[in-house]
Amino acid sequence: MTPPLVVDCDVHPTVPSLAALLPYLPDMWRDTVIRRGFDELATNSYPTTNPLSFREDWRDATGKAGTSVGALAAQALDPFGSSMAILNCLYGAQALFSEDLGAAFSRAINDWIAREWLDKDDRLRASIVVPTQNPERAVEEIERVAVDKRFVQVLLLVGGEIPLGRRQNWPIYAAAEKHGLTLGIHAGSTYRHPVTPVGWPSYFTEDYVNQAPGFQSQLTSLMVEGVFAKFPALTVVLMESGVSWLPAYLWRLTKFWKGLRAEIPWVSDPPASIVRDRVRMTLQPFDAPSDDGGIMRLMEHIGSDDILLFSTDYPHWQFDGHNVLPAGMDKALAAKIMAENPLKTYPRLKQSLGETLV
Repeated sequence: MTPPLVVDCDVHPTVPSLAALLPYLPDMWRDTVIRRGFDELATNSYPTTNPLSFREDWRDATGKAGTSVGALAAQALDPFGSSMAILNCLYGAQALFSEDLGAAFSRAINDWIAREWLDKDDRLRASIVVPTQNPERAVEEIERVAVDKRFVQVLLLVGGEIPLGRRQNWPIYAAAEKHGLTLGIHAGSTYRHPVTPVGWPSYFTEDYVNQAPGFQSQLTSLMVEGVFAKFPALTVVLMESGVSWLPAYLWRLTKFWKGLRAEIPWVSDPPASIVRDRVRMTLQPFDAPSDDGGIMRLMEHIGSDDILLFSTDYPHWQFDGHNVLPAGMDKALAAKIMAENPLKTYPRLKQSLGETLV
């Protein structure tokens, strides 16, 4: 039942070490990194030895997974039948306090992705890493990289310094809309603020579980601050956000929108309608009941079969074996989220394939 085209919308290439990025840094910043003795920029969002970070049999001699095109192809593309995959590199450039250094590392990551990954496998596409420390520098990086049509999305983290809907961030969204790029928001944090609304947690379990409320807060910010109204062609993809929280969230947000809409008149449509039209979610981790009826009931509550995008979340580990699709998912829905939904979500994917293949 696998369709002829399968698009994996969330795959993570792993930076093997900071040394891999040094050739892509300008001389000044490369000398600075060496002189100051930088170690690694990997953040605590995905601790290397944590079982959720990498599947055990995918780890190489360094304990990491997904550090090369060959490994990614053998472990993520071929086994799952993926004919295209979108790379989302998580390496902590956004967590640096220096705006200039954040911009330098974002540029290095994007150039490393282009040369070491996209050039070596035609099935790969990527998201643009941007230095969210400074929206102006983020726009500069979007403008620089967007000429490469293999980049299909702008990558942001769900946890940052300010809510994503705030107007300081609007130049990023304007640049994404201008170039036909989707806005991807991924689980992770710059750790400027606690990942929970009540303070700093003690354990990784708390950090991971509280990513979902973070997505709810950011989605509310984007909607209430007017991002969807200001940028009508912009699509937002929530990556590794979970799925089952969405119906209850939409019910609550719509309830209060009805009573408080006078203060946000630019939100003219019900929030549920806006989300169904403009927001998409990657499949993994899929946190709904896996029985035959539970998944389809969840989709009925969401009210749309357009919202899910196929993803393996490679090399993060959320499911058993190669059963990336929940057992209770209807085959027609599975086929739709593998090809049709991604092509509608990412205009650049459709352009690169050519209309005859769509």
